[in-house]
Amino acid sequence: MNTLSSLLFKFTWRSYQARFLKDFQVHLEDNHLHVVAPPGSGKTILGLEMMRRINKKTLVLSPTLTIRNQWNERMLECFVKDENSIPISFDIKNPETITFSTYQSLHSFYKNELESSDEKILRFFENAEIENIVLDEAHHLKNEWWKPLFSLKQLPNCTLISLTATPPYDSEQSEIAKYFELCGPIDMEIGLPELVKEGNLCPHQDYIYFSKPEQEQIRFIIKYREQLIKFVSDLKVNEDFKNFILKHPYYANTEANLEAIYEHPDFYSAILIYLNSIAFEIPPEKIELLGVKPKNITFPSLSYEWVEALLQPILVDERELFIEDEILLKAIEKELRKIGTFDNKRVNLVGENNLYRSLSQSPSKLKSIVEITKIESSNLGNSLRMVILSDYIRKEFLDFKYGDSLSEINKLGVIPIFQHLRNAIKSNESLKLQKSKLAVLTGSLILIHNSLVDELTAKISAEAFTQSILWDTEYIIINPTVSGKKEMVSAMTQLFEEGFIEVLIGTKSLLGEGWDAPAINTLILASFVGSFVTSNQMRGRAIRVNPLKPEKVANVWHIACVDPTSEFGGADIETLTRRFDAFCGISLEGKSYIENGIERLGIANEFSEIEVLNEKMKSLSLNRKNVKQRWETALEEGKILIRELKLNFDEKSTSGKSKKLYYRDLVKYAFVELSVLLLITLPELFINNFMALFSKGILYFFYAVFGGLAVLFLPKTIKALKLYIQYGRRDKQLFKFAEALKTAMVEKGIIKTPPSELKVVIEEFDQGDISCFLKGATVKESLLFINYLEEIIAPVENPRYIITQASWFKKRLKISNYYNVPKVFAERKSDADLFFEHWKNFNGNAILTFTRNTEGRKLLLKARFHYYQETNNVSSKKALIWK
Repeated sequence: MNTLSSLLFKFTWRSYQARFLKDFQVHLEDNHLHVVAPPGSGKTILGLEMMRRINKKTLVLSPTLTIRNQWNERMLECFVKDENSIPISFDIKNPETITFSTYQSLHSFYKNELESSDEKILRFFENAEIENIVLDEAHHLKNEWWKPLFSLKQLPNCTLISLTATPPYDSEQSEIAKYFELCGPIDMEIGLPELVKEGNLCPHQDYIYFSKPEQEQIRFIIKYREQLIKFVSDLKVNEDFKNFILKHPYYANTEANLEAIYEHPDFYSAILIYLNSIAFEIPPEKIELLGVKPKNITFPSLSYEWVEALLQPILVDERELFIEDEILLKAIEKELRKIGTFDNKRVNLVGENNLYRSLSQSPSKLKSIVEITKIESSNLGNSLRMVILSDYIRKEFLDFKYGDSLSEINKLGVIPIFQHLRNAIKSNESLKLQKSKLAVLTGSLILIHNSLVDELTAKISAEAFTQSILWDTEYIIINPTVSGKKEMVSAMTQLFEEGFIEVLIGTKSLLGEGWDAPAINTLILASFVGSFVTSNQMRGRAIRVNPLKPEKVANVWHIACVDPTSEFGGADIETLTRRFDAFCGISLEGKSYIENGIERLGIANEFSEIEVLNEKMKSLSLNRKNVKQRWETALEEGKILIRELKLNFDEKSTSGKSKKLYYRDLVKYAFVELSVLLLITLPELFINNFMALFSKGILYFFYAVFGGLAVLFLPKTIKALKLYIQYGRRDKQLFKFAEALKTAMVEKGIIKTPPSELKVVIEEFDQGDISCFLKGATVKESLLFINYLEEIIAPVENPRYIITQASWFKKRLKISNYYNVPKVFAERKSDADLFFEHWKNFNGNAILTFTRNTEGRKLLLKARFHYYQETNNVSSKKALIWK
């Protein structure tokens, strides 16, 4: 018999932990327990309590040995009175009541001793009577680890517990789908604001320091963009390529290739868009295949996305079909490779990998780090505890001598940062940092000032390391022995905590996750990895509370290099924007609110004035007390973290397409016409044409006036009216979609909360955006609701069922809108019909179409092209906001 029930938590549950445990049995109904919570929120403690309540023989899997050992330590500290009361094992080959192991150990055992056999691994753990699997830091799962874990999930009566700080939302869709298939839907998302409110994390603020590329980089960027423009221009005048496209089976023999075209609608659309861009007269029947009349179609421009869609199948996916045209294709491939837009069998004009690498590692960021260090050292003095995290060490810059030109250091990394700061300490009086307070800590390189060797020796035995002088400097290279490596990190951390070191430069791999130093009050993220997971983990180092300084407020600095040739800041800004989506924070200025995303910093598309932005960031970063007050104000105004779906209609969105709230346009233009008419135009015309009024008569005068006004204002009003007829009021439309989804989810049993307690809430914002969330539902229900709602309104890709929405009046005008049936309702026809019935109840007449036959494929092609029209796209974003 298992003895996990003998475990007993010795302390008091935090409010969010208690909230989860209150509904524990409900969460357990699908045999999955999936908790998302920031670093420092007590996920391990919650996981141990789940194990206790489930009371089955358990296998706990962690990404590292350090985290594996923490599980045992937390259990002994918080749950166990007698260390010998529960049999435990750290050997996956010899499981006990609780077995603590790592994903690597499981994979090695599966591959080497169980011969990668799903049957053998299932039999082994079934014989060991394992019935509960815990996946800690589940975001770490790598491709090779999936297979044994899916096998373990097949164990009889198996329960799966998944704990993570950040689900891998920014991975490929297939990876995200695989992650949720394994871990199940999220049961509880513990919000960062709750942890700040309860004092488990400290108040903090994110700042961005912007830089411009070096002149050499700017020349590279301009040349790169010129090469791209020239490539597309040359492609458009390339007669051989045009003839190749014209003889392609999709175009030359369209009717015979309908099935293939329906399978690859993007490629067929790209062919027509290319031909349209070179002013080639496309026969009407080719266009009508897209489901539109030639006179009604507005082809998109031949953007880089469409060039990719055109060339990827030709140069990679189906290359072997065009052997006779290899000379042409090889020449195009060669040009792409010269630019740097063809790599790993991928045509990539949009991703701008070359530009991203250039900007993300820009030497200008080294100057930004020096400036930030000046700001923080002047403000905090010897209270500064700064950590700078980078991706690479760059040991090749170790032998840089003081006095050498810093321009020779042309890459971002730990040693380049060290050398720039060391140089600035000597040469720049405005940097108040003492040279003895600067140090480096990585897995393979440790540097300290020679004055700290005695302090280090007091923390760790002198036999645990050797030392050598970093030539031409006052710094010492510390080389720990094999046995001293583990102690060395602890000793260096103590020197940092006690203030012997004030600025510590390290790698994200060593210090970015699992490393704990509560004294950190300033973090600079000099890493160009923008993934959700990595960003959240690195940031988590700085925002832990410091028991010795309860008033701690942390500053987290991000650095970005702006592309001056891009309206939206370029690839580095795009990566930074993705990073900010990973976490919540307090707004920088104005009204205090807590939300994820970069919008809360109020810097949208202002990158031409980076000196002004930097000055603002500097000024605000000096006032840490204000940050604390803003957190207190925002926390008082909200109670819980809400996940909502935001729809963006801003003209300055990243796609550059017009996305206005159409109803408001209609009202706006009508109001403008009336105002201008009454207040400006009529009085002015009356005065200027006073004599004409008497000579030709008042009726003639007013005919002329209103005729002129109609010519001036009517086109805008007609355009807005047309859009309004097609879409109506977006807020009303979204409300109907949400209500249909909610009632369908209730009937299918996905939502178990009584309908009387549920409310769909639509909110509108000044800039024209609207948002939607489900009030009264559980965390799990509201998360699923938002996911499914986003599926409905997303551009049509390849759903099993599609809804065509068109009233009688719209049909007369040849106007239709298309929406996806969410996957959860699309697996079976009965579920699709259930969803569709609720859809019609709220949205009126519509048609449900199955897309896995010829007719359905034809409609799918039409629907997909519908979303290529410029006015049809609306960007959506899942947002987290404290309300």
